[in-house]
Amino acid sequence: MSEIDINNGLLRSHAARPHVSIVIPVLNEAQLVIPALSALTDLRARGCEIILVDGGSDDDSFGVATRSQLADRVMSSGRGRARQMNEGARAASGTVLLFLHVDTRLPADADRILRQVVDTGTSAWGRFDVHIEGRNRLLPVIAFCMNLRSRLTGIATGDQAMFVRRDLFERVSGFPLLPLMEDIAMSRILKRIAMPLCLWVKVTTSGRRWEKGGALRTILLMWRLRLAYFLGISTERLARSYERQGRF
Repeated sequence: MSEIDINNGLLRSHAARPHVSIVIPVLNEAQLVIPALSALTDLRARGCEIILVDGGSDDDSFGVATRSQLADRVMSSGRGRARQMNEGARAASGTVLLFLHVDTRLPADADRILRQVVDTGTSAWGRFDVHIEGRNRLLPVIAFCMNLRSRLTGIATGDQAMFVRRDLFERVSGFPLLPLMEDIAMSRILKRIAMPLCLWVKVTTSGRRWEKGGALRTILLMWRLRLAYFLGISTERLARSYERQGRF
């Protein structure tokens, strides 16, 4: 694993120990790195720690992030989102860890919301509601169903910007090292300890997956994969199927 620490002189109010560390796993997302990090500038200025973890990209995602000086740490790790997020969490110094997809945007006051959760002891982990951005008319329906399903099941997905107190994350030893469904597996582990806080505040995520692959086709694919996972099919086998059919 390699790592670069960056300090570009921003005034930071919680530099000694930020309450919130935002971990962003990326793989071959060079075009999205700058917009994603730029969207976090205000949060970083208010004390949030930004950590980007590259999983061995072929398109210079690591270099783009490093040169941008928009993150506190830019790291590389072995491939696999779970491994990347665990590596980022180990390097983080926050009391709250938030795991953010590179194509997802947080609300402007995400730091205030998360600090309030920690200060009041409301919940040890949780997620945001999601708004899916795009032209397809099914996207609002998909987002509504995702948010409702999450509330009913206590299962959060990566698109919903999962967050967890550091002590709880360490207690469960981080994300299971699975090639797929690591967010669902983590949710199942965490909800045995505490049910998630399902925030009504929304993050905004890109609808590119549904638009590129077709909304209905993508929905059916994800349903099949999740059903197979719950029936006990290995995640290695599911990952191979996802690579063949649905990685858009």
